[in-house]
Amino acid sequence: MPIRPARPSEAAALSALALRSKAHWGYDAAFIEACRAELTLDPARVEPDRTAVAEGEDGRVLGFVTLTGAPPEGELGMLFVEPAAIGRGIGRRLMEHLRAEATALGFDRITVEADPNAEPFYRAMGAVRTGTAPSGSIPGRELPLLTLHLTTPTR
Repeated sequence: MPIRPARPSEAAALSALALRSKAHWGYDAAFIEACRAELTLDPARVEPDRTAVAEGEDGRVLGFVTLTGAPPEGELGMLFVEPAAIGRGIGRRLMEHLRAEATALGFDRITVEADPNAEPFYRAMGAVRTGTAPSGSIPGRELPLLTLHLTTPTR
């Protein structure tokens, strides 16, 4: 499955994919609407946020991931998979891509503010829970905060 840099012209389609993917977890329309601004990609940020897309054999975008920040610590800003493609290893491939890119750029660790439904996935990818963070969309909601160490942390 090819993974390539996203194009700024794809920002609207990627934003729509993010909203569909978030809705996969059973959130109601009001919740999804409250998340719209936070899950909307700015075309001007697609390249600086190192947005990468996974494509199916037919060229359709099946998922995407973003990596923000500067070494030594970055943030997985978004990782979303098309709902019909969830469970086919696309998220894992995007995480492998993120890990390889971040390591090549000199990052030591990546933080993730995860949807509670996605926390088991990130933990399976090697991230450890380090706390909680306030939701940027829903006042009073706390999200799991995880860290993915790319190098062995010194003690």
